[in-house]
Amino acid sequence: MALTFRRSWEDEDLRAWRDSVARFIEQEMLPGDEAARKRGNVGHELWRRAGELGFLCADIPAEYGGAGGDFRHEAVFYEEMSRRGLSGMSTSVHSIVAHYFLNHGTEAQKREYLPRLARGELVGAIAMTEPGAGSDLQGVRTRAERDGGDYVIRGSKTFITNGFLAGVVLVVCKTDPAQGAKGTSILIVDTRDQPGYSVGRVLDKVGMKAQDTSELFFDGVRVPASRLLGGREGQGFYQLMSDLPYERLIIGVVAQACMEGAYEATLQYVRERQAFGQPVANFQNTRFKLAEVAAQVMAGRAFMDRCVEEIVAGQLDTATASMAKLWGSETQCKVLDELLQLWGGYGYMNESMIARMYADARVQRIYGGTSEIMKEVIARAM
Repeated sequence: MALTFRRSWEDEDLRAWRDSVARFIEQEMLPGDEAARKRGNVGHELWRRAGELGFLCADIPAEYGGAGGDFRHEAVFYEEMSRRGLSGMSTSVHSIVAHYFLNHGTEAQKREYLPRLARGELVGAIAMTEPGAGSDLQGVRTRAERDGGDYVIRGSKTFITNGFLAGVVLVVCKTDPAQGAKGTSILIVDTRDQPGYSVGRVLDKVGMKAQDTSELFFDGVRVPASRLLGGREGQGFYQLMSDLPYERLIIGVVAQACMEGAYEATLQYVRERQAFGQPVANFQNTRFKLAEVAAQVMAGRAFMDRCVEEIVAGQLDTATASMAKLWGSETQCKVLDELLQLWGGYGYMNESMIARMYADARVQRIYGGTSEIMKEVIARAM
């Protein structure tokens, strides 16, 4: 059963935007994916090329170097990558970093960093997670001590997306440990030729092999006080919490597009694959499994579209965004498991797109807040 995944928020201009994005991904991203998987990163050139074409920071105002669009333009890029099983270029984290600057940075910080992020001149990363602190951001141990006109940062971070290629890192740290969450701040670290800053190993993950996820070390990294995001100490926890709906909806959008792309690829495969003298698509089990998946994916499309419309209108609340992440990531894993089964042995081979999607999907239930944390957030809003 072929499905048409229409989006309630897409108009003629966005369809033209999608055509341009798809062309870039097909011509410039997809051919290098295998090499990126072996290398562990997509390289700076792809980022710069995406920036040249205006695909980065699409929802950042033009006055700061962005494309002047809204979340829908960002969603198109995430969708077109996800439906092809491409996860090496984390434009989502890059955009999240840009939004921290846009929503919380000083005017000088916005003008210094946003145009460079939009051009792909800088790759953005945010360093939250530590070896002993994951979802519990109040447990962060990285310290930033004031020394005259500077802050001196000491600590380490792990599981940092874009960490290897990052040109700017937003570092979550304690500027006043005695104040708990109120003593948390975010400092801007320029990584190039930065004394005391070092990148550890690119981590060997279950999936997302082309995406650079790294350890970062801060051994007395000295940054000017002007690099305090927003210019006021103790605002870090508030800044982190206020941008979570944006991040969590991205994860839901990615999950939805991945399911749609996997469904379409599987439908084509079972129509071509022969078993016992007939296409696998002719068997009742295949048809029933695809029918179940189709129902789930179509329901998900309606929910995600509603969330996209709400975030564009400035009305998406934290609980609903958490539902989008929870439902999207959990359903994504279930759907991909069912679809991979229809590919038989080939579905277990890393050369197949469905296998890569299956491996990539598992972390969706972990980063951006685990499924268990999402349930807590939703339950507290009841």
